[in-house]
Amino acid sequence: MHTTQIILEDWLYQALQTQAEIEQRSISEVVKDVLANHLSVNSVKDERQRLASIEGIGEDVQTTGRNHDDILYGLR
Repeated sequence: MHTTQIILEDWLYQALQTQAEIEQRSISEVVKDVLANHLSVNSVKDERQRLASIEGIGEDVQTTGRNHDDILYGLR
């Protein structure tokens, strides 16, 4: 676990403080949950985009089993 310091606009701090009070949790806990949710959603989007990028790969007559890494990892 790491400790970090961030500077927030007043309205953002107040929103976090209000949310923490409603949930009876600390601001730190609310921030960790918000970041974890945001990052996991973006990770899923990235994975879906990578899968979508290989759609139709079987239809490409130039694609062989030898160059699949080039396609999967964006070298081509």
